[in-house]
Amino acid sequence: MGMVPLKSAREIDLMKECGRIVAEVLTLVGSRIAPGMRTKELDELAEEYIRSRGGVPAFKGYGHDKENLFPGTLCVSIDDVVVHGIPDGAKIEVGQVVSIDVGVKKNGFYGDGARTFGVGKVSELKMRLMRVTEESLYQGISQARAGNHLHDVSAAVQRHVEAAGFSVVRDLVGHGIGKNLHEDPAIPNFGEPGTGVVLKAGMTLAIEPMVNAGTHRVTVGDDGWAVRTADGKPSAHFEHTIVVTTGEAEILTR
Repeated sequence: MGMVPLKSAREIDLMKECGRIVAEVLTLVGSRIAPGMRTKELDELAEEYIRSRGGVPAFKGYGHDKENLFPGTLCVSIDDVVVHGIPDGAKIEVGQVVSIDVGVKKNGFYGDGARTFGVGKVSELKMRLMRVTEESLYQGISQARAGNHLHDVSAAVQRHVEAAGFSVVRDLVGHGIGKNLHEDPAIPNFGEPGTGVVLKAGMTLAIEPMVNAGTHRVTVGDDGWAVRTADGKPSAHFEHTIVVTTGEAEILTR
């Protein structure tokens, strides 16, 4: 575990600008999701908006495998796709849950956020899954304050999710964020309270519960990106970029 970089007030202001664009993209895309719309159309909408605000899509061209870099601005993950769904010609259908994850780079800093949307009338299970996942994000954020330990955040997410009978994905984690999209520390959505690094004011974190209706186990698709639930049950994903303070964390992607 490396040193977790602390951000100055000026740097946090630059990150706020990134976070604002992330929030605006999620609101815009969420307002446009409709049955019959292709996921690629949402992606084009998002890219155009980010560039109009002087930002750059952070996910486009991201990856460790030079042969298979992420092609989209958005991750669009439908139903049993947990995260990293590639936007393509697939049409959105009534009853689906659609997770939208977006990263923005501007002025040398990053913002990252995600929300899950229901399309038309969705099942009671999916409604509850979305609600519990979003609540777990705020439970985690409530523990992200100077003096607490990193896994106080993780444990708060896990407690809320498992109390509802759902499971947190263990193979994927939240992360520090700043001059890089992914920085230390890794932020699991499960863990023991009182363990992990001590949080300090000025740490900027992307907290992102990924919650499955069934098993926590996941598989990676043939495209090398889409992560799916092993049992085919639905998954939801909510994420905010926050800055740790001595009091309540400040949400930069509000």
